[in-house]
Amino acid sequence: MQYQRRNTIRRTQFLEKAALRFLPSFYVTLVVFLLFNLSLAHAANTKNTNALHLFDQGEFIALKHLQQSIHTANNCSQEIDSLVEISHRIEHDFSLTETEVDSLLQKQGIFYTPSEKTNWESKGWLEYKVINRKKRYFSRSVSNLKLRLQQVNDSITHSQAPLDNLTKFRLKHTAQIIAQTTRNGGLSVPVNYKVTYTISVNPDAVPAGDTVRCWMPYPKQDHTRQTDVHLLSTFPSRYFIAPDSVGQRSIYFEQKAKQGEPTIFRICFTYRSYAQSFDLSKIHADPYDTSSPIYKTFTREQPPHIVFTKEIRQLADSITKGETNPVGIVTKLYKWIDHHIIWSGALEYSTISNIPHYVLKNHKGDCGMQTLLFMSMARYKGIPVKWQSGWMMHPGEVNLHDWCEVYYKGIGWVPVDVSFGLQPSGNKRIRDFYMSGIDSYRLIINDAISAPFIPTKKFMRSEPIDFQRGEVETSKGNLYFDQWKYSMQVEYLK
Repeated sequence: MQYQRRNTIRRTQFLEKAALRFLPSFYVTLVVFLLFNLSLAHAANTKNTNALHLFDQGEFIALKHLQQSIHTANNCSQEIDSLVEISHRIEHDFSLTETEVDSLLQKQGIFYTPSEKTNWESKGWLEYKVINRKKRYFSRSVSNLKLRLQQVNDSITHSQAPLDNLTKFRLKHTAQIIAQTTRNGGLSVPVNYKVTYTISVNPDAVPAGDTVRCWMPYPKQDHTRQTDVHLLSTFPSRYFIAPDSVGQRSIYFEQKAKQGEPTIFRICFTYRSYAQSFDLSKIHADPYDTSSPIYKTFTREQPPHIVFTKEIRQLADSITKGETNPVGIVTKLYKWIDHHIIWSGALEYSTISNIPHYVLKNHKGDCGMQTLLFMSMARYKGIPVKWQSGWMMHPGEVNLHDWCEVYYKGIGWVPVDVSFGLQPSGNKRIRDFYMSGIDSYRLIINDAISAPFIPTKKFMRSEPIDFQRGEVETSKGNLYFDQWKYSMQVEYLK
């Protein structure tokens, strides 16, 4: 590095002398200015390289010191600022010490030898990172490990865990949907909702008098499955609703922060949601028109997470070997994920460079992670598929949720919920329901990933891929999830 720097200085000095001898004074000034900025760019690139090395090594304290030294010199680097921001998010995710994890394992009745614990860590079952030269464990590492150990035990004993309340509810609900569906792909079993959604920014997270900008999730209205959206009230009273055509729909507010008080944003709305069910045995898709806008748009890559890597290509080809029918391809990809990828509580998406790669490496992932893996393989195989997400609204199980829709020529868009998987039923239609159907307990906010907001957000988003909780920023920067809280109250109307 020092040798490269000395050569750069020598080249600069030589060119300055040449400019002084042969060029008019205006051009001398221009050349010297450009060369000066070139040397600054080289120095900036060196600092960015050092910053990336510190980030990769988990040396986040040293990374912050580097950032501070750059700012003290009245310089700036968006790349380093972004790395520091992401390092903060990683520290927030990996918040548990080894002592705390050992205590949680004991409380969960998980007993182990040191070699067993080391084995779990090496497999990624007990997820940790070395941060500032100390082990820090993922906040949900123990609950995720418990799920994994239960899965292994069930596989060994050939037993099935007792059905939880959500699974029981879904089995009953999907049977009702199938019974009431009069035509393939028809709508049925509508459910009416009243939703109150609140975002509360922590007291003094923002200096008094500064303007807090807030984007809250708002229902899409261009879906046959989601209708009768009515806004009942808001706080504050002034707002802007993004057009329904945007990929990720929001309602936007501004409000001044007050000293010692939380900054509150609240909306109340009603809507109706329908279930939809397709019988896969009755779907006979026509050949795709590969020149059509739908095909081109929804079979393309979308870096950094929908990328046709060598790993994705080889896996998709091996799973679907010999299959050319779109329904058959989708079925095989869906069943492979159901059989090989366990649901797990997820890291924040903004901290993962390639989500499908992470899922395949660790054989685990939440609903959005599994969906992105499915979308990557399906698109590579020439199946148009688009993202869809928002909330699952099942009684007692209201939560963030992601799924997708597959396009079959001659049929249209068919909902697919990858993470809900194959249901434990001897009835094939009920078992396969979520491969070509969706229940009534949904709130659709998004039809795309990483879509821009209206109005535009100025700073790095807390969640750059999905949009379900909301986004908040001030004039100084983004407010991450640890600086505000969200809550949803749901009423089921007749």
